Amino acid sequence: MAKGSFDLNALEGQEKIMKATKEASSVAMESAQAINQINQQAAQELATLVQKRVAELMKNQDPKSAFDYVHAEVLQDAAKEVTQYHQKLLKVLNQGNKELAEIAESMIEESKADLIHFVNDATNNAPKGSEAYVSVFKTSFNAALQNFELIRSAMTDSLSSFEKSVENAGKFAASQGTGKKSS
Repeated sequence: MAKGSFDLNALEGQEKIMKATKEASSVAMESAQAINQINQQAAQELATLVQKRVAELMKNQDPKSAFDYVHAEVLQDAAKEVTQYHQKLLKVLNQGNKELAEIAESMIEESKADLIHFVNDATNNAPKGSEAYVSVFKTSFNAALQNFELIRSAMTDSLSSFEKSVENAGKFAASQGTGKKSS
């Protein structure tokens, strides 16, 4: 293989990495913006709700009726709001994770294809008498392919675990909110 083809392959590889990095950054930025919007909306809704509840609470002269009101209305509404907030965040995080997983999967496939092409070029153009070196090289290549699959599997497991953790936290928060209602 000529030195020029290595230079072109390196340039193409750098361009692919830069493109994937930009895509991942874009996904992260979109997720952050969506979370920021959710936070702003939640803060506005909370301020409105607190103002309304304080006004209603001030109408009560009896401490017991005020306590009953807080327990029956305010805490239940707060639990609902927290659950809805969490569900919105979960949706944004899941979408961002899916997009990042797709980007990573694409990068792995492209890298794998580049590696296969490189090995094929190198072994096809090997000089006579270098069969032992070619054999070692192909063994290394097969190990690299297995590593690609291990990376892919680890990435998939990691994202799946993260999604389950977030989902479980949401279920826990929802159960805490419903627990307040039945007390």
